[in-house]
Amino acid sequence: MKVAKVYEKNVLKFDEVEKPAIKNDTDVLVKPKFVGICGSDSHIYHGENPMAKLPRILGHEVVGVVEDKGKAVTKLAIGDHVVIEPIRYCGQCYPCRHGQPNVCENLLVFGVTEDGAMREYFTIGEKQVLKIDKNLPWEEAILIEPFTIGAQATMRGDVGVGDNVLIIGAGPIGIASLKLAKIKGAQVMITDIVDDKLEFAKKQGADIIVNSKKTDLIEAVKEWTKGEFANKVIDAACSLFTFELCLKVVSKGGTIVCLGFSTEFAKISPVSITGRQITLIGSRLQAHQFANVIRLMEAGTLRGNGLVTHKFPFTDLQKALDFIDARPEQVRKALLEF
Repeated sequence: MKVAKVYEKNVLKFDEVEKPAIKNDTDVLVKPKFVGICGSDSHIYHGENPMAKLPRILGHEVVGVVEDKGKAVTKLAIGDHVVIEPIRYCGQCYPCRHGQPNVCENLLVFGVTEDGAMREYFTIGEKQVLKIDKNLPWEEAILIEPFTIGAQATMRGDVGVGDNVLIIGAGPIGIASLKLAKIKGAQVMITDIVDDKLEFAKKQGADIIVNSKKTDLIEAVKEWTKGEFANKVIDAACSLFTFELCLKVVSKGGTIVCLGFSTEFAKISPVSITGRQITLIGSRLQAHQFANVIRLMEAGTLRGNGLVTHKFPFTDLQKALDFIDARPEQVRKALLEF
């Protein structure tokens, strides 16, 4: 079978290896149907993800079919449609004991710190394999994992009814955060520098869209909130500039949710946090969000509605990565099809 592996920065190769077999009684053999290409996959390919170690098989957004299963697997049957939860954790450390397995002391992330789904078959523990309704289209089901990131961000920010929420960045995670914030009853402004992304966000439910390249964002937020500023700010653009910007647009007593992984240092004064009693929160991956997102998608409450824009055959992964690099403004979500 074929396996796509990043060996070093900007070096991707396809290898031929033996099809894996069930080794542990709790393992499941999965045949992927679609694998989503995340921004973090591109960052790993370019050697820009500090969490990943090379060589690595990419791919943490995956849906597929159960091909085989170990003797102890009881919740799944051969032929089931499934989505993969990419985190593996110990369950014993402080974060795990306090409901935060996504930052486990011994965390392993499928496609980041251990080999992922960009291969024709893979085995994985039953605990990470979640059954989904066969009536849910594959092109929708593949969005479950990205939507859990939005669910986590809005949960961490305690987004709720009556909140004025500013989302910085209208990429896939910004859109995921927008959709979950609207489900939770918030009013949402979303900002970006690409008009097409903002128009798409408007169609997905954004109350206000702002191109910060053309409009003063701080003034726009001030006017929208009648001088109060945004109660919750989610930084889905994840740049040093946008991280610092969050403190200029958040309200007194408000909350900032940071999703970025930059290793650069921001210039933030303590008084900008304490003077207005701002809550600054990190949000990584997800914790216990899959079940709710799956239910919302199976019920039709949560949908991609055009979030997927491009599909490439698995063997065209290099072409897909190059296309995303060359035309990022055209790509909302690209998929590999098996």
